[in-house]
Amino acid sequence: MNWNDVIKYTNHGNAIPNRRVEKTNEQWRKELTEEQYRITREKGTERAHTGELCSIFETGKYSCICCETILFDSSGKFNSSSGWPSFTEPVKENVINFIKDISFGMVRVETTCSICDAHLGHVFPDGPAPSGLRFCINSEAIRLNL
Repeated sequence: MNWNDVIKYTNHGNAIPNRRVEKTNEQWRKELTEEQYRITREKGTERAHTGELCSIFETGKYSCICCETILFDSSGKFNSSSGWPSFTEPVKENVINFIKDISFGMVRVETTCSICDAHLGHVFPDGPAPSGLRFCINSEAIRLNL
């Protein structure tokens, strides 16, 4: 996966997920902490350098906090110094949706879980080789499974 793939998905539709999880806002509120709900369901962002997963580099898989879908592998995690956990690529192209985000006067690509639509963060074309991607993900949106 590279930036051209991200733009293709953003402009022409995302890969079809293997399954879907859909719940009401009331159900999500019961299952998530207030901060997890704000970030994943209301498209919030945690302050830079505050997420507990930012500086953890243990071997494991990172799953969506909402639906437990595996999204990233620790082998693709790197220290971007951005203040958020950063990854070079998802475990599969169909677990992440790419959405054009024009909020706050910027043009970015939002990333969401394709299974449950949880807001995860954004992806940028300034990551390391070979993908050149930096998936900048909120700690509150994911869980490390050791």
